[in-house]
Amino acid sequence: MLPIAGSGPAERADAARNRRKIVRAAAELVAAKGIGGLALDEVAAEAGVGIGTVYRRFPDKGALAQALLDENEREFQEAFISGPPPLGPGAPASRRLTAFMKAYVDRLETHGELLMVAETETPMARFVTGAYRLHHSHLVALLSEIDPDVDAHFRADALLAPLAAAQYVHQRQGGLTVERIKQGLKDLYT
Repeated sequence: MLPIAGSGPAERADAARNRRKIVRAAAELVAAKGIGGLALDEVAAEAGVGIGTVYRRFPDKGALAQALLDENEREFQEAFISGPPPLGPGAPASRRLTAFMKAYVDRLETHGELLMVAETETPMARFVTGAYRLHHSHLVALLSEIDPDVDAHFRADALLAPLAAAQYVHQRQGGLTVERIKQGLKDLYT
């Protein structure tokens, strides 16, 4: 999981080992059965740990899905924080905004169902993660640079709303293409 400042003591070695075993087992089960086949009791059996060990670390499938997405989220953050332009610094804010939205859609295309579980399994999970807060802050900065008079906090939420994984999966299942979704999103902010 992404570290949060002030989040508490370091993890014990045995707990870290169990966490890695659980995440590895979950990844193998998702690869074999898809996200719909992810059950915490099966993860425990595959990892060779007790179900209580799984639940202590991951209280629901959403928390486990977030752990499975951790590396991808780190790569995405690195790309928009310090990667090459236009997603990273060095391009005008308007180009960075477009690049961010397109990159987010690309993530949804690759990991949409897993992101949907991570965002919906626990009420309000999408909004309390460090990832959402960072995405929101990044958009606020870009939007403020583009138009200092805009309510950047509201607009950032408004732009992230159609990027909810459940919305994206619904649109794709309904026949919308990736390019149509990207263009529709661009129409919202240009």
